[in-house]
Formats: sequence, C-alpha cells, structure tokens
Amino acid sequence: MRALIGVVGLMVGVLTACGGAASTDAAAPGPSMAPATSPAPVPEATTSAPIPTGPNVSGCFTEADGKIFEHDGDLPGVITGDGPVGVVITYERRGNVCTWRPLSDRLVAAGYRVLLYARRSTTLPEDGAVAMAKRLAKEPGVKRVFLVGGSIGATTAVPAALRLGSKVAGVVAVSGEISAENAARLTVPLLQVGSANDGYGGADDLAKAHTAATKAPDNQTMVIPGESLHASALFASPHGKDVLDRIVAFMDRHKG
Repeated sequence: MRALIGVVGLMVGVLTACGGAASTDAAAPGPSMAPATSPAPVPEATTSAPIPTGPNVSGCFTEADGKIFEHDGDLPGVITGDGPVGVVITYERRGNVCTWRPLSDRLVAAGYRVLLYARRSTTLPEDGAVAMAKRLAKEPGVKRVFLVGGSIGATTAVPAALRLGSKVAGVVAVSGEISAENAARLTVPLLQVGSANDGYGGADDLAKAHTAATKAPDNQTMVIPGESLHASALFASPHGKDVLDRIVAFMDRHKG
C-alpha cells in the first residue's frame, strides 16, 4: 500500500510540472495527494519595466523610438518613423500618448511618420494639432499630414484641418463629436470611428457629421455595434485589430 501511494504521488507531481509556471491569478490549491515532504511549486519572479530616466514622453516613448522634442515651454513630444506622409495624433481629454501606442506602432510599420505630444489642459486641442502639424511638415521628406484625434481631439481635428489647408491629407476622428458646420466645410477625406452606445462620439454623433460632410471626397464611418468604448479604449478591445486595419486602409488610400 505504501508503494502504491508513492506511485500516485509521483504521477501527480509529474502532471503538475507539465502544467507550466504557476499563475498569480490561480485559486489556492486543494489537498494534495503527494507526500507531505514534496516541495510546493515556487511562482516565477516577475519584474516591471524600468521607468525611463532620459528624455521621454509619458514614459511610453524614448529616444529609442524616435526624436524627442520639447514644445510649449517644456512639454515633450516624439516623432517616430521616417515615411514621407506624416500623422499627428491628439489624444482625448485626461488622456496621454501611452494608449495611442498601438496605432502609432501600426502606422510606423506601414511606413508613416508619426508625431505624438503631451499637452496642457489649458491648451486647446485644435491649436495643438495645428502647431504640431506645422512642425511635422517641416521635417525633411514630409509632404502631407493626416490629423488623428480622440474624443475632444477628434472633435477639433476638423477645424484644425480647415486652418491648415492643402497640406492635410485627411482626418481620422475617433469618438469625436464634429459640428455639422465644420463637417460641411471639410474638403479632405474623413474617417469617423466610434462605438454605437458611446455618450460622446457615438453612432448618432457620427451620423450627423457624416450627413453634413458632403464636400469630403471620401466620407467613411465605422461604428462598433453594442459597445460604449471611448477613443483609444477601442485599440485595447477585441475590436482593436479591425479598427487599426480600417484606419491604415483609409490612410493608404489617401496618402497620395
């Protein structure tokens, strides 16, 4: 009988080892059939990513990603990628550049040059987008610029494009609430993306701007049904890949 218990304990130990590393989310194990002298599994040590100490933007972009610059006194920004078509990203209120990294990385991989920047809460997103687009347009080799915004950054991307004129290749508004007046004046391609049930930039808001943007040579709308995800939260959702694919396809179509 003792031999039998030992064999059973050995088999349980082998099966446990085959399961891989222990998860910190696992429930506490129940009584074990292994002998009392069997050592308990030791979870693997985990380490967090080091906090950048050099020039960086919100700890998410460093000089390894591209050129770090300062604007508006001492606020940081980054230009990453080296393509001839630029993209300026203006994040949502109370947001930061970090949640927009999925889009930035995807655009750089597709051959675009992307500018992301921190901004003060007192700076109007429209003014920030205009200033950053002018900065990016001065980079060697940059010919045209797309404006991308989230929430209030999306709402103000259209009036920013109206101010910038012919250098703008198109506007991508993620969860924005674009006024019918501004939408009606837009003469560059427009892609709106949002969730159906979002309280700001939801299906109704996107539909109003879509109807008004009659002068836009391409006027597209992507609505995620049954969701209330807002702005960059879409990228980390199960719909993230479809949203990124749609944005890149839109830009590829209109980059010139």
